[in-house]
Amino acid sequence: MTRANESPPGDAPAPVRDEDADARLPRAADLTEAERVRLARVRRLSRALDSAVAIPGTNVRVGLDPVLGLLPGVGDAAAGALSAYVIAEAAALGVPRATLARMCLHVLVDAVVGSLPLVGDAFDAVWRANDRNVRLLEARLDDPRGERRDRRVVAALGLGILLLTVAVGAAGLAAVWWLSGVAGVV
Repeated sequence: MTRANESPPGDAPAPVRDEDADARLPRAADLTEAERVRLARVRRLSRALDSAVAIPGTNVRVGLDPVLGLLPGVGDAAAGALSAYVIAEAAALGVPRATLARMCLHVLVDAVVGSLPLVGDAFDAVWRANDRNVRLLEARLDDPRGERRDRRVVAALGLGILLLTVAVGAAGLAAVWWLSGVAGVV
């Protein structure tokens, strides 16, 4: 007789179920000391990148991310590498793939919009991808079943990106068609 996750000899291995993935992710209260140290390190890095200093007279906090973005090329790359470290630590803590994909989307939006001169730096100060990712990491540690919500968000964003890509392609095709008509080719 075999257990639920074991396969009889000669058969293909049983697929991993979502419940199994949830069981591998430690709850925040069940973290080992090493995992607590990792989580604290990620929190400190996130705070340094996104909300280290309060702007006097406002409720706005900024970190190194928008400041690094002022350095052409190198600054955005350095901030992106530090953001990737946050995601790597989340993966090491056992966060589900759908949550990691959502975290990557946060960093992707931060990198793409943040690369725009000046406007991107202001966006970095407001978007705070690292703070978002740490909150998401903590939420998954507190409630591993939240992965389903992450899957829906990633699927919706993927569909949105697909539709935007199709719309941009159609607009480009329409522009070429119109320019061909203006030039008398069509």
